[in-house]
Amino acid sequence: MEILKIVGFALTATFLALILKEQKPNLAFLLVVFVGCSIFLFLADKIYEIIMMLEKIAVNAKVNMVYLETILKIIGIAYIAEFAAQITKDAGQGSIASKIELGGKILILAMAIPILTVIIETIIKLIPS
Repeated sequence: MEILKIVGFALTATFLALILKEQKPNLAFLLVVFVGCSIFLFLADKIYEIIMMLEKIAVNAKVNMVYLETILKIIGIAYIAEFAAQITKDAGQGSIASKIELGGKILILAMAIPILTVIIETIIKLIPS
């Protein structure tokens, strides 16, 4: 089970980071960043499988691929912004982390406007005049 590998790796790194934090806080922070990136890379294959599955479902359902690509980009922005904000918080920069989260939310909203427009237009067409 992959979750046990992730949790074991993360807990080991957590204990090491706590020990290092007393002596070399900079090294402890770098360890935390390294572990976060390593876990992300470990999951890259799963992310690829999910994207391929979603594309297959979209093709079978005859969904416009532009919408699927936009949704996947939105999900990517959310994950990247969250990851960056958490690392920034770990570095003690909560204010910058908040700005990263705000930037992510604004980018998501900007990318969602075309999809929201299509949904609203479809709903308007369904309402009897």
